[in-house]
Amino acid sequence: MKTFIFLILFSLSSSLFAQETTPKKVVDDFFAAFHAKDTVALKSLCHPEIVMKTIANTKEGNKLVSEEFDEFLKSISAIPLDLIFFEKLIDYKIEIDGNLAHVWTPYEFYVNGNLSHIGANAFTLYNDNGKWQIIHLIDTRRKK
Repeated sequence: MKTFIFLILFSLSSSLFAQETTPKKVVDDFFAAFHAKDTVALKSLCHPEIVMKTIANTKEGNKLVSEEFDEFLKSISAIPLDLIFFEKLIDYKIEIDGNLAHVWTPYEFYVNGNLSHIGANAFTLYNDNGKWQIIHLIDTRRKK
């Protein structure tokens, strides 16, 4: 009987203290790591085969640009310490179907307090046995 009560109490306490990982939390953690320039944390949130793309609005028209994840991490680690950037997420639109999730986040991007550009991020995540991972990230970038 004591063992049974212990198991019930243990399962209740572990469920109270366990932090549920959701696609929104993964995206929030991604931006926390991004703003902190924490490439180790960024890497832990993304699948090793992540696909990254940007749709840039240029003078020549729209361009689809691919970026290797390792190059993205190198660019983050190369940001000067005195440069302050912040990506303000305006909204979250989240759709989940089983082990697949999509998170859409319109944003405003600030550099040293000045609006640089606006756009939207589209994250695709998959649930790998209880751990949501970003497998695809595409964003748009345009001047306001």
